[in-house]
Amino acid sequence: MSTHSPTGRSMTATRMQTAATVVAAVFLLVGVAGFIPGVTTNYDDMQFAGHESSAELLGIFQVSILHNIVHLLFGIAGLAMARSWSGARSYLIGGGVIYAILFVYGLVVDHGSDANFVPVNDADNILHLLLAIGMIGLGLALGRADDRHRDTV
Repeated sequence: MSTHSPTGRSMTATRMQTAATVVAAVFLLVGVAGFIPGVTTNYDDMQFAGHESSAELLGIFQVSILHNIVHLLFGIAGLAMARSWSGARSYLIGGGVIYAILFVYGLVVDHGSDANFVPVNDADNILHLLLAIGMIGLGLALGRADDRHRDTV
């Protein structure tokens, strides 16, 4: 698989772009894995959306068809944004903010209510917090390290 964008610029020209590409690829992998029976337990009980879906990725993280699609779209967006330094930084920091919001959402929503349409469970909440910290941290730390190379490669 080539890491070059249609514009000819490498998606891994800077550490920021590499980090965004890796994060995006992981989201794609997770999105695909959510549709694989065995990797996802209770696969036959997966719903399109909502807390009624008892399917769990790796037997831990509650998923639904919508949840898996969101992971796939988040990965595709990340690959597209990783084509430039500023896009990669926006993906990491902006994505981290989205996951921070999802973490708070998971804390305040009753997991058994219709408002839990994503769906999320306690394991998802912890993962969302770690993703928020990791993605924002990468975006900020690599921003300082790569700043002198931004969009010049």
